[in-house]
Amino acid sequence: MNRRLRAWAQRPIKRDGHRRQVDTSALFSRRIVLVTGKGGVGKTTVSAALARVFARRGKRVLCGEVSPDASAPSAMAEALGGGPAGEAPVEVAPNIWSVLLTPSMGHRRFLQDTLPIKLLADAAMRSGAVRKFLMAAPGFADMGVMYRLLDLVRQKEADGRWRYDACVIDSPATGHALALAQIPELLVRVIPAGPIGRTAREGLELLTDPTRTGAVVVTLPETLPMTEALVLCAGLTRRRVPLAGFIVNRVPVDPFTLEERSALDRLLAARGGVLGARELHRIDRASQAIRALGEDVPAPLTLVPEYAARTSELSELIADALDPSPGHLAEKAAAIDGNSG
Repeated sequence: MNRRLRAWAQRPIKRDGHRRQVDTSALFSRRIVLVTGKGGVGKTTVSAALARVFARRGKRVLCGEVSPDASAPSAMAEALGGGPAGEAPVEVAPNIWSVLLTPSMGHRRFLQDTLPIKLLADAAMRSGAVRKFLMAAPGFADMGVMYRLLDLVRQKEADGRWRYDACVIDSPATGHALALAQIPELLVRVIPAGPIGRTAREGLELLTDPTRTGAVVVTLPETLPMTEALVLCAGLTRRRVPLAGFIVNRVPVDPFTLEERSALDRLLAARGGVLGARELHRIDRASQAIRALGEDVPAPLTLVPEYAARTSELSELIADALDPSPGHLAEKAAAIDGNSG
């Protein structure tokens, strides 16, 4: 990352002619970070980047990917640069573990915790009829994912410390994320007693506690994704899920100062179309969309620049843009300057 791009990624966001400092430090005090957004906005890569930031701060972080089953390919594993992910946590980088959150594993752990004999739970999960019921019954698939998350969040080491200081969850696309947030409240109303009711209440308390949980909505600097992201924010707010951050991903980098851009605009007005004018229009459209979004976004707004990198390298670069730690920025700047020399 060159000096200008690094400065752009860390600059404050303008709003109505004033400047407000973007502070994402509160986000990294949460134990649960739910990352969601419209499909294709880069939320998996952002989830991996957030996990990297937690790990840089010395926290043991679990990076969970909601998946229909264990055989599904893992985009998270690719973004973290580790081996294949599975239903059991696997360490893929220092202080980072990756896991697939599947309904079937959640159902198995729920039955193991509630049935008096573990063998009964294993036998139940081997039954095709039981598995079909658990996957087909309304809300039970999402309940399985929720229970697996609770199961992992509860785990402790022998000395009483949490096994995972933080859990970053790559949620499904918008509609599924709202469904997952709705399930605990629905189950509390429908099945208020018994083990299912207790699990639902525990999940509801976890999802709605602003000291433990925060949702991060990822979008792009375009009108349609931003509109859908605001609808998602409203839905999460109705479900009382705390909003901890709003990330605009793949923002085109404006390489010009105000003076340079003013001179360039005069040149374009005098000479008409020139090479690169289309890219300037794209930068302007993105800037206009971000300014409009800044009026309505109900959470701290962070801009992530557009990078040419892919997979694990991309998540590293996004982590650099998201990490507000001065010590880390100084360390990265020294490394970059050393490499460029």
